[in-house]
Amino acid sequence: MQTTLRWTIFKWVVRGLFEKHRLIFMTQLVLSLMQQGIIGEESGFTPEGLRFLLFGAKVGEEKTQISWVTDMMWNGVKTLSYIDGFEKLPSDMEENSARFLEWFQHFTPESERLPGAWRELDRAPFKKLMVVRVLRPDRITAALSNFIRDILPRGKEFVECDSELNSFQILEQSFEDSSPMIPLYFILSPGADVVSDVDKLAAKLGKQKGVEYHNISLGQGQDIVAEEKLDVGNRQGHWVFLNNVHLMPRWLTRLEKKMEEYALMGTHPDFRILFSSDPSNSIPVSILDRCIKITSDPPSGLKANLKQAFACFSRETYEELESRTKGILFGLCQFHAVMVERKKFGAKGYNMMYPFSVGDLICSASVLRNYMESAPAKVPWADLRYLFGEIMYGGHIVNDFDRLLATTYLEFYMKDELLEEMPMYPYIDTATVTDVFKAPSTSSNYDSVVEHVDEELKGETPLAFGLHPNAEIGFRTQTSEELLRIVLELSAASGDGAGGEGQDSQQIAEAVIQDVMETLRDVKFETDAIAAGLDDI
Repeated sequence: MQTTLRWTIFKWVVRGLFEKHRLIFMTQLVLSLMQQGIIGEESGFTPEGLRFLLFGAKVGEEKTQISWVTDMMWNGVKTLSYIDGFEKLPSDMEENSARFLEWFQHFTPESERLPGAWRELDRAPFKKLMVVRVLRPDRITAALSNFIRDILPRGKEFVECDSELNSFQILEQSFEDSSPMIPLYFILSPGADVVSDVDKLAAKLGKQKGVEYHNISLGQGQDIVAEEKLDVGNRQGHWVFLNNVHLMPRWLTRLEKKMEEYALMGTHPDFRILFSSDPSNSIPVSILDRCIKITSDPPSGLKANLKQAFACFSRETYEELESRTKGILFGLCQFHAVMVERKKFGAKGYNMMYPFSVGDLICSASVLRNYMESAPAKVPWADLRYLFGEIMYGGHIVNDFDRLLATTYLEFYMKDELLEEMPMYPYIDTATVTDVFKAPSTSSNYDSVVEHVDEELKGETPLAFGLHPNAEIGFRTQTSEELLRIVLELSAASGDGAGGEGQDSQQIAEAVIQDVMETLRDVKFETDAIAAGLDDI
């Protein structure tokens, strides 16, 4: 019972969070459990280590002769050496610089063993997090995901929650938890199309659109229409879908009162209210509190995007396809995942941002299926590349270089080798790069393809996008720093404390001040020069 309840609540919370906030939530959750001693007894967790992880290194002027170590990194190493268990880290790095460099240059250092005796940190993963924080801060988000997956009971399920479900399946599950007085609330993202999913669910459950299922786009004068449909729906068990409620925030207060009236007078068990809105601060918290919230942004990571893209097609639909079409469909899913996830690289990814969505993928797959039914023995690759690159996905693209990028990707994916288990990393030298993800066999069934993606697509790397391995350092470092900053702020606000169990905000502030004082203790200010400068103002 406890396990089921815990999992249900977790899904409710996570489905209402944007993808960029999910890791923050899970990190805060795991750190809180570790501070209470509920999990992670053997992880090497200490309050002092947590403070270092969140605050980072002290500012200093430490220098090193190791050519590849920056001053900032070395300050971090020296700061870390004051924590129990890390005293020898600076000297070991200087003595074994080449071996540490080999670890440092790895695509996924968080998954590799550290050199020498430091390899034992694999048994104390929290301590390894601290080393990653110092030497490869850009990999903190990936390291935290791995840490949560390993340290949390059933961690893989929590980290990959809903990764194998498409938006309609998530809606179906969420609908089962709804009731007449527990509405569904969709928080929209660019390119999202929740209406089609709701239409599909309504048809599946026998709710005829316009008769028992009413879709209302709110705006001037539509509040009266909405109230009429709500009154009828409450009595007769209809669905009322209120779109864009952020446009009428004042009316939502009146809606809340009506919902309270419905609860008092009794409601039809089939009555449902559904909302959709852009992210907005104007929505009453009381409305949000009573709703099951669902976000619609794509997941984070190429693997998660690929799994979700493939999940858009049912097992029955996939098994009905002939082998060539199966292979092309998988290549199309890979192309979609790359196009969506490439946005994380910012200006290195695209010149402009485009609202690619699963709708583009589903439409492309429909075109593919229809086209292949009458296709000759030789696959018409040129036609498919044109349809996908110039019409389906190309319809969003307005920059010539971005269009060239899309067509270049399609030239790589849409070719005969796709049907022969080719490597799926664009334009790389397979002789020098190992562990390259390959396309599954065209004879694989649905479950085998899912298993293939889960097992064979391992670490996240820019090589999967045809980019240099260093392309992700900038955005990953920024993302990692932002994550740790938010976790620190939330810890302070909740009173969990980053400096030890049970510390409040005042104690945390005092600890920070003490750190500043220690850093500036030996700094000599030229007070006479400063005073003279003030006199001149």
